[in-house]
Amino acid sequence: MWGTAEPAHRLHRMLPAEQLRGLFKAILLVLVADLAVLVSGADDVRRTDFPDTFVFGAGSSAYQVEGAAFEDGRMPSIWDTFAHAGIYGGANADISCDAYHKYKEDVKLMADTGLEGYRFSISWSRLIPNGRGPINPKGLQYYNNLIDELLSHGIQPHVTLCHSDIPQALQDEYGGWTSRKIINDFTAYADVCFKEFGDRVVYWTTLNEVNVFTIGGYDNGLTPPNHCSPPFGVRPCSIGNSSTEPYIVAHNILLAHSAAVRLYRRKYKYTQHGFVGLNLFAYRPLPYTNETADIIAVQRVYDFYIGWFANPLMFGDYPDIMKRNVGSRLPKFTRKESTQVKGAIDFLALNHYQTVHVKDSSSSLESEIRDYNVDGAFEIIYTDDDSPPGQFEYPVTQPGLGGILEYLKQAYGNPPIYIHENGQMTRRNATLNDTSRVEYLQAYIGNLLDAMRNGSNVKGYFTWSFLDCFELMDAYGSGFGLYYVDLDDKELTRYPKLSAHWYSNFLKGKGSKHSAILQTEDKLLHSSQ
Repeated sequence: MWGTAEPAHRLHRMLPAEQLRGLFKAILLVLVADLAVLVSGADDVRRTDFPDTFVFGAGSSAYQVEGAAFEDGRMPSIWDTFAHAGIYGGANADISCDAYHKYKEDVKLMADTGLEGYRFSISWSRLIPNGRGPINPKGLQYYNNLIDELLSHGIQPHVTLCHSDIPQALQDEYGGWTSRKIINDFTAYADVCFKEFGDRVVYWTTLNEVNVFTIGGYDNGLTPPNHCSPPFGVRPCSIGNSSTEPYIVAHNILLAHSAAVRLYRRKYKYTQHGFVGLNLFAYRPLPYTNETADIIAVQRVYDFYIGWFANPLMFGDYPDIMKRNVGSRLPKFTRKESTQVKGAIDFLALNHYQTVHVKDSSSSLESEIRDYNVDGAFEIIYTDDDSPPGQFEYPVTQPGLGGILEYLKQAYGNPPIYIHENGQMTRRNATLNDTSRVEYLQAYIGNLLDAMRNGSNVKGYFTWSFLDCFELMDAYGSGFGLYYVDLDDKELTRYPKLSAHWYSNFLKGKGSKHSAILQTEDKLLHSSQ
């Protein structure tokens, strides 16, 4: 579909024994990916090393930055409900960065930084407050204003339709993503967005991190809408079934995504010339040991995290290992649905932060109590070099972006890819000298350049995040932003960190690894005096 490379998905079918096939594929992809990232050594990576058509930017999402939660006709989303249930110890994003009122100031900061693109999401419950029915004119005006402001500063808008925040009204009415009714409502919502904004927006993503949203929201209850069942809940859940709901939700997401893509191609593509993709979260998995079982488990991580969504979109069905391990709990595509889903994607979008190690847990398949992690038969092991969720900071000694990109190239024929999220987590405080974030950006952008020189078809890179915002896992406990936002200041003043200056220098073609850090440290010092 994307190029002439023969996908590994097809190559492994030529081998007779199931275990040998899995072992061959896993070893091949791990070795090729690791060799690929050794090719260049981009200590002095520069913007000019990338094509002119490549877009560098930063990102956000509606609930995390907009605030104005109860203003101008906006109604609650499932993320509002989740936060107001006390999940974050009383914290919420009712105000957050107040980007709803401060968008002009923020866009000026983006332009001053040199951003070429801005990835943001539309709040469904701000645009169509009840999920269906009348458009909210104030919401429509806000997104029109934001898009126009970006374009007036030469910044490409990259829009996500749903970032973990469907209207609570649809959750209450029929269970949100657990019901097929949402397919029609999501398609109608997408239609409104394409119609109202598509004359200026070329790059669309239907949903963000659909694998994390599905697992976190419906398996372990870690994220909205907080569904799970014992013993799998990380947080207490009052509703859900961890054994079945993740697979039902994923199936409905794939059908809704593909319906929106088909609608765009039929109704808008000819005049708007845009592209529609889907966003996935991706670890870079490495085997915990050199044991065969751990090496094979790495492939299961790829299949259960990425193949779960990518295989239907590329090949029309779920990975074989999922069908075997999940059994009758995994929904089946009808022939018509398979045809609809296959090929319903113009690009893959990735959120990637770190490398992890994987240990086989095949013995868990003997359990009668099943959920996603049991079905995957793997365990994520955080070593001294891996920073587990909720701890600080991600290591930069083993950047894994090149590895995951090489896997996608080999497994799926090198599809177009946008890196939608990649960034360093630090404690959220007023320390602006975030050297670790500079080192992270340097390492990962260099790793990305290596991958592209090795043939990966990457079209853009967006660091997470433009501002310190309300984070999914710990609200205001951590920060990923290039800019610090002082929540104790009624003006919510934005302050550039060292990383903002470094990224700006990089985008404007100034400096190398060492000189750029010295320049930005000096600039930061003088700006604080």
